[in-house]
Amino acid sequence: MSTPDSIAQSARRAAGEVSTLPTERKNSVLIDLADTIDREQGRVLTANHADLDAARTTGLADAKIRRLTLTPTVLRQIVDGLRQVAALPDPVGQVCSDRQVPSGLRVQRVRIPLGVILMIYEARPNVTIDAFGLCFKAGNACILKGGREAGRSNATLIELIHEVLQRHGVSPAVAALVTSSDRDEMRALLQLHQLIDLVIPRGGLELVRFVHEHSRIPIVQHFMGVCHIFVDDSADLERAIELCATAKTSAPAACNAMEAVLVHQAVAQQFVPRLVERLTREGVEIRGDPLVCKLAPAATPALPEDWGREFLDLICAIRVVSDVEAAIEHIQRHGSNHTEAILSNNKEHQRLFQERIQSSCVMVNASTRFNDGFQLGLGAEIGISTSKIHAYGPMGLDELTTQRFVVTGDYQSR
Repeated sequence: MSTPDSIAQSARRAAGEVSTLPTERKNSVLIDLADTIDREQGRVLTANHADLDAARTTGLADAKIRRLTLTPTVLRQIVDGLRQVAALPDPVGQVCSDRQVPSGLRVQRVRIPLGVILMIYEARPNVTIDAFGLCFKAGNACILKGGREAGRSNATLIELIHEVLQRHGVSPAVAALVTSSDRDEMRALLQLHQLIDLVIPRGGLELVRFVHEHSRIPIVQHFMGVCHIFVDDSADLERAIELCATAKTSAPAACNAMEAVLVHQAVAQQFVPRLVERLTREGVEIRGDPLVCKLAPAATPALPEDWGREFLDLICAIRVVSDVEAAIEHIQRHGSNHTEAILSNNKEHQRLFQERIQSSCVMVNASTRFNDGFQLGLGAEIGISTSKIHAYGPMGLDELTTQRFVVTGDYQSR
């Protein structure tokens, strides 16, 4: 039976292999994997249905059930993402800067792979493919620790990955799946800082805390998505209703779903009743401040903890604020550095919002749901980093590499 140390040792050896693979060969693997998933769709969905049946039996929360579910549409997005990653420029070996210094040395900064990446995630089997595709194209090996609720789905997907790697003569150890849910084994894996270069926890508060408490490996966290939309007094209210409604209802369990709406007091009387009516019609529970409850009786009073809460469900908090400054202050107090949006036709208010809100992604007149690697042209994402070092926002190929110095001289000495 594989131990955490043996898995990491194998991944470290495989990282040396994949770091030097030609771009064409990496792209061929990704295209083959996309075709294989397309062809083996029934096999994947059968495994996922078994996971879903078991999850419902054990009473898994609805939000996690939604994240666990694979459909033909989701598989199509996974396949498209792999093909998009294959079509992107290879970051490995990219020269980011090239200059000559007074000593005559030529100083270049060149991208290289990080090495071995440990990805720990819950419920989402699509992450298995996204993480592998991005890590592989960026020249890294990956160790994937999915949640046990997605065990059959992840095992089937990793089987497909290994079949494709073997067809192309690449070591299957480039992508290792850890299936044990033993916390002691996870702690042991998180101690292997000499073999693993980066750990990315992507899941709930308990998971992220566990990794922070026990890891000796550098961490980039995919943490809570407490995403706000501020509706300014200059916003197009008709279109704002549609945008806010779909930002909540299109994928309520997604980390980029809108969790709270802040409404400028000058338009609250016009906007709040219509927005609440639209959201409640689609099954959304509204938790509002006193003015929202007065304007829309369908709303229930918000509790203090509802501000800054990631609901991951058909629940939305709404607050009326005096102006853009008050909206910014609310977000600075309750946001999670994930995604914030302003709906406004006032250029000065847009500028203020962009400058003062330091979240990983700031949207102007666009839904928070667009903070997604695929939507932003990255092909896919391994996660959305809410910590500023070394990556911030959706992590694509560039964020899975680092830059080193390559210096060329003519026998200079100092």
